[in-house]
Amino acid sequence: MKLTEYESTGRTFVVAEIAQAHDGSVGILHSLVDAAAAAGVDAVKFQVHIAEAESSALEPFRVRFSPVDATRFDYWKRMELSVVQWADLKRRCEAAGVEFLATPFSNAAVDLLESIGVVRYKVGSGDLANPLLLERLARTGKEVILSTGLGALEEIDAAVAMMRERHVPVAVLQCTTKYPTAAQDIGLPWLATLRERYACPVGLSDHSGTIYAALGAVALGASVIEAHITFDRRMFGPDAKASLTVDEFAELVRGVRFMEQARGEGPDKNIDESKQELRRMFGKALAVNRNMQAGETLRFEDLESKKPADGGLPVAKMMGVVGFKLNKPKNQWDFLMQSDIE
Repeated sequence: MKLTEYESTGRTFVVAEIAQAHDGSVGILHSLVDAAAAAGVDAVKFQVHIAEAESSALEPFRVRFSPVDATRFDYWKRMELSVVQWADLKRRCEAAGVEFLATPFSNAAVDLLESIGVVRYKVGSGDLANPLLLERLARTGKEVILSTGLGALEEIDAAVAMMRERHVPVAVLQCTTKYPTAAQDIGLPWLATLRERYACPVGLSDHSGTIYAALGAVALGASVIEAHITFDRRMFGPDAKASLTVDEFAELVRGVRFMEQARGEGPDKNIDESKQELRRMFGKALAVNRNMQAGETLRFEDLESKKPADGGLPVAKMMGVVGFKLNKPKNQWDFLMQSDIE
């Protein structure tokens, strides 16, 4: 279903991004799909890189991490899958009950994904200001999720406007392109800004390597949550340190579903029958805090409040007894009754 439907039902679309965590191993890819599905996610996201179409030998490493790839182009080449392998992976997702979601990094990658069939697309923030790719995606007519980590507001405006001019459903994700992202750089207040500015589903693409940011985003009404997944943060690859482990992702999903319920209005503040017994148990009545003789005048300083609420005069009547005399002696901590007062 479209993300507007998730938004209207209050359910969060939870995405586990495998990205480069497989390091070119189809076996690890399939294992991660199964693990993410078992964690309870709604979608598993992949990055589709076709080296010749998107890169060149001039592309610098974002992080110099690879002892086996001389250039970034070599890395993308090693990470490529065939159309058959992508189709098998999509079937694996369907069998596991999760959506196959992908970020294409070239028009050739869009063509590949169209050949195997996808529900919607994710746009990486590096392509937010790439009208060629955006136009290709718009022509599919499928929903587009825009990540904004490297984008300026005017570029987000332009991308959203392009999609809307072509009647393409759009969602916008707050994102910070730092791996991992420190807490002060996550920018949760942007969720409200993006929602107001674009009147569309919004969410968080998180690289903090924790579950906290995503839970905070859901509490603030995020409709989409995306985070990287890995078997172990010590694994090889550029995103490992900014990823959640499989067990952490399962905890995140449990937390998200909890927060969805917690966002509801909860019990109202009217006093109904279900609250009356608890109010009697936890409420308090007036008592005296010292031994007092008949004829003594009650002062505020002589009063205490004790459970249960119906043990004596209601505490709400405290000022109604101050200044009045006792007509009988009272022991310390005795409840104060109306019949005790002249």
